[in-house]
Amino acid sequence: MDMISTHTLKFLKDLKKNNNKEWFDIHRDKYELSKSQMKETIGLFIAAISKFDKAIIGLEPKDCMFRINRDVRFSKNKAPYKTNLGFWIGPGGKKSPLAGYYFHIEPGASFIAGGTWMPEAENLKKIRQEIDYNGANFRKIVWNKKFISTYKTLDQDAKAIMVPKGYAKDHENIEFIKLKSFIVSKPISDSELQDPKLFKQFVNDFEVMYPLITFLRNAIA
Repeated sequence: MDMISTHTLKFLKDLKKNNNKEWFDIHRDKYELSKSQMKETIGLFIAAISKFDKAIIGLEPKDCMFRINRDVRFSKNKAPYKTNLGFWIGPGGKKSPLAGYYFHIEPGASFIAGGTWMPEAENLKKIRQEIDYNGANFRKIVWNKKFISTYKTLDQDAKAIMVPKGYAKDHENIEFIKLKSFIVSKPISDSELQDPKLFKQFVNDFEVMYPLITFLRNAIA
């Protein structure tokens, strides 16, 4: 069986062309099949990741999978559905502020990621403070050869323009402290997504990010 089935990728492609409630209602059975297969996949990832990350033991797939419905209340884009499927594995599931592992399924644009995305102000303050106090440990994690070969570097898209209050502009870790998100990611092709033999590779990729996950969780604990 494919890790992510051809059926799921086709459903998402078709949904992108027909992003409306009428089409979705007619094809709801296809979505339910994709959803069911996704939950099986999530269960496999939880079981595998929990071998090195004990904090997620007991997590249920239903607590990790994101809804396909979009929140359109404050968006100019009124399309009712996301054209991707995703799940977040971390202590407490997808609603938890603690660092975890993300899997994004979207034809032609899939990826795995992990860390903490846009933490709330108080948690961001704690993470920056932890980097300030334990910068050597943080650098050891993100400059590790295996970490760099897998993810290159932390995502630089969300970054403060000005130096955060309380820190000197020549602080040795200022470029890390200026970050607003602490995320790494790796793209996945459609063929890789469907290759069951690569499941172990994805689990290994998640394990590579585990020291970063631990650092971020400890920062806001």
